[in-house]
Amino acid sequence: MSEATDQGALAGAGAGVAADTGTGSAAAFGSGGSLAVVGARLRRNVAESGEGAATAILIEGGVITAVGTDDEIRQAAPAGIEIIDARGGTLTPGLWDSHAHPDSGAVSTRGIDLGGVSTIAELRDRLAAEHARLAPGEWLEGWNLEYEMFEVGGIDRSAFEEVTGDRPVFLRFYDGHTGLASGAALAAAGVEEPIRYPDGSETVVDETGRFTGELCEMSVLSFMTEAVPMADLEAELDRLEAVLLRFAAAGLTGCAIMDGGPRTREMLRELESRGRLPQRIVVHEWHRVHFTDADQDRIIAAKDERGRLWEGGAVKLFSDGVIDTGTALLHELDTQGEGLRAAWPEWPEYLRVLGRYHDAGMLVATHAVGDRAVNDVLDAYADLPARAAGLPAHSIEHLEVMSDADVAKLGGSGITASMQPLHMQWRREDNSDNWSQRLGEDRWGTGYRAQSVLDAGARLTLGSDWPVADYDPRVGMAWARGRHDPSAGQAPFEPGERLTGEDTLLAYTLWPALARGHSDRGHLSVGAVGDVTLFGGDPVAAKPEALPGLPVLLTVVDGRVVHRSEGV
Repeated sequence: MSEATDQGALAGAGAGVAADTGTGSAAAFGSGGSLAVVGARLRRNVAESGEGAATAILIEGGVITAVGTDDEIRQAAPAGIEIIDARGGTLTPGLWDSHAHPDSGAVSTRGIDLGGVSTIAELRDRLAAEHARLAPGEWLEGWNLEYEMFEVGGIDRSAFEEVTGDRPVFLRFYDGHTGLASGAALAAAGVEEPIRYPDGSETVVDETGRFTGELCEMSVLSFMTEAVPMADLEAELDRLEAVLLRFAAAGLTGCAIMDGGPRTREMLRELESRGRLPQRIVVHEWHRVHFTDADQDRIIAAKDERGRLWEGGAVKLFSDGVIDTGTALLHELDTQGEGLRAAWPEWPEYLRVLGRYHDAGMLVATHAVGDRAVNDVLDAYADLPARAAGLPAHSIEHLEVMSDADVAKLGGSGITASMQPLHMQWRREDNSDNWSQRLGEDRWGTGYRAQSVLDAGARLTLGSDWPVADYDPRVGMAWARGRHDPSAGQAPFEPGERLTGEDTLLAYTLWPALARGHSDRGHLSVGAVGDVTLFGGDPVAAKPEALPGLPVLLTVVDGRVVHRSEGV
């Protein structure tokens, strides 16, 4: 697939040098920054001849106003503007993460990183060390916990309470769908009777009625998160800004927040008012299954809230859970007899809620991991009235498992497939991992069918789901292209699903922009927003294994430098 794909409206855009400020959405909220970049190889994502002649761009007021040779841009640049020499680096449109959780992730990654802990004994040692370090009464939090160590004894707080005593302990599993809380944490949260939400989210009890400490699914995880004493606003702002600056250092210029709420908008509004928002953001407010019509009315009423760099108007729904816990909705049962439960006890209620958001003109993203969930959401979207002119199609998030029929239906739907191939990092070459074992031999090869989606004619966007997986888009690109751990000499998972370098870059730049109805981003053209990423090599031509180490020299958002490597 070429860079011209999906660009009929962009053909010829930005040819040569121009001094036009453009009419894109960036100009609607005041003035952005100004700078020029020269001496670069441009990956422009535009359909025009002679692209290789351009080596420089000029950004004024947050908008690209000229594209041309170094000499042309130096002459066009106003006096006093910073001119940055790329020294042969590759300049691309700003990279975009189509599925991330930076706000809640800034909270849920508090405490110790438990990634790589593989045994109960090691977990106890890590928690005991942290327990000894903390002040009395302080909560012990951890994240990135893996499932495999609990396969024999089950997920139970007895695994660690002997070493943490009466301290409140709250641990989160890597996929964001399961937690583990101590008895003291449950008591501090006021949990005296089991909590069960309509989406199946619950505080798990054993056959005697005792709380095991397992927190199943996201609604009850959010309940526990809110029970942990929070830092003040300044500390929360610092934490969120730090996360977004790490995104910028990896080359990201923006992301879609997939679990937003009033707090998210408040935080973004406050950061932007202080000149501290380093990313362009779209907020999808999370509509939980137990929400009422009043909750939905509130979300719809806030759809037009926005700043210069952030906007709402989008919502996130769930149709199922995840493979690892048996809560994904599958066409057939998994090997443990699970996988036929939707997140909504009554599917017509999902359809009603979806219809109200659709009629309000909001962009809907629906989490669908299992093949049956993907199928059912596709059918639900197909039954909606036609979108008003200018409104983009809705998206499906994750699409971890798809049958051939699901892929074909997606290809003709116009729906955006938002996928995270780097989630394959938990698969094992011998398919002994929990995900593969749950699906069974006949289905583990139907995962993350990125190239099949493109071959079917659907639009693909890529992301991380951070903090579930690494936010670094270079790692994401490596997995999309290589489908194996880029640091190890593994054979690829389903090699026929590997993406080309060109398509991978498009799935992080132009295609997310078009999926959201934006014609003024995702490409380097006159009138486009001034969001660019400068690499120390070519992310398209580099081998997948080299991508994680590819230097990010410069990240620019709205014409302002938000990351700069030493010496640039």
